[in-house]
Amino acid sequence: MFPEAATGYSYEECRATADWLLAQTALRPLVGIVCGSGLGGLAEMLKDQVAFNYRDIPNFPQSTVHGHAGRLVFGTLKGKPCVCMQGRFHLYEGYPVQKITLPMRIFRLLGVETVILTNAAGGLNQDYKVGDIMIIKDHINMPGFAGNNPLAGPNDERFGVRFPCMSDAYDRELQQLAQDVGAELGYSDFLREGVYCVLGGPSFETIAECRMLHKLGADAVGMSTVHEVIVARHCGMRVFALSLITNQAVMDYDSEEKANHEEVLQTGKQRTTQLERLVSTMVTRIEHNNNYA
Repeated sequence: MFPEAATGYSYEECRATADWLLAQTALRPLVGIVCGSGLGGLAEMLKDQVAFNYRDIPNFPQSTVHGHAGRLVFGTLKGKPCVCMQGRFHLYEGYPVQKITLPMRIFRLLGVETVILTNAAGGLNQDYKVGDIMIIKDHINMPGFAGNNPLAGPNDERFGVRFPCMSDAYDRELQQLAQDVGAELGYSDFLREGVYCVLGGPSFETIAECRMLHKLGADAVGMSTVHEVIVARHCGMRVFALSLITNQAVMDYDSEEKANHEEVLQTGKQRTTQLERLVSTMVTRIEHNNNYA
């Protein structure tokens, strides 16, 4: 048996955190949203907000990345009760993978049924342009190849089964809904669909690594999301995720281009309004269309 500390928090500790939050607000969220780098504006769209700094929430990790606010915001999005993470946690901050995925279990214990995750990513697909929005249809979990999986260690059946399926990790109905909403909003020109690969970070990828990942079938690369998806699926929530392509991965040794975090945040600002409209419209459809509910 692994020590409990190595595997994140126990069911009882997660329950205590969820109960603490539920006692502070009358809102009972059905949708949980995770905001990636520069995309925290989604949380600002929520009405009747009740917000908590991560540092004030029992057992909660804290975000240390510029561009991540570090707040959990409850509110309604066009009438739909939501909870929104303004800032997430990453392997490169030094947290164990079980700890960075803790919020997904809290979401579930709050009553969340659908999780929407956003991130900033580098484009590997040569057809992608900076500013494209990629609907994630599948992922490649590189840290998982080395045994760094959020479900490693003892399994508590109250969260989910020992060996969860991941071939249906990304909900196909929600992907279709995103395409439909994107077409209605006139976003088809920059809406893509592809495979997201996660790496540990914080260093950006080398040219050789980008070439390898592209050959493996990855369309975009980043440092988040996949671990959260695994835990969200493990505890039975539906998952939709999208990447904002904030930089084109460097594939050519003659290129003078260099990836940098400021570029990521800048692209986030430029496309953020459209991304917010896409997600907020989707949220209302999840509520109003029983096929998606």
